[in-house]
Amino acid sequence: MNEISEDSKFEISIKTLIAIGAGLSALIGMWFALQADIEEAKLLPEPEISRTEYDLKDQLIRETIMNTGTKVEENSDALKKIDDKLFEIISKWKNYYVRYVYWLRHLYIVKM
Repeated sequence: MNEISEDSKFEISIKTLIAIGAGLSALIGMWFALQADIEEAKLLPEPEISRTEYDLKDQLIRETIMNTGTKVEENSDALKKIDDKLFEIISKWKNYYVRYVYWLRHLYIVKM
């Protein structure tokens, strides 16, 4: 491993220096643009919310909550139907499985 001292040389290409300069100038430009936007936003008046607008938003939120409750109930009913159907399918296949195992055991006993 090389040791760093006063006599150490550091080489960098002109292409790399240009890329670093371009990147720095872009960052500085964005910084000043952002600062200008912040100062402009400070000068703008605060938006006022009227009582009517507040009431309408409140009503919309309440309706959304009520609709969500209704959808949850509908999904619960659908889930119950799916659960019942799945139970029916599992019971049917369990019956087939029991018959199959009985048949295999019977075959095994008969061959002995």
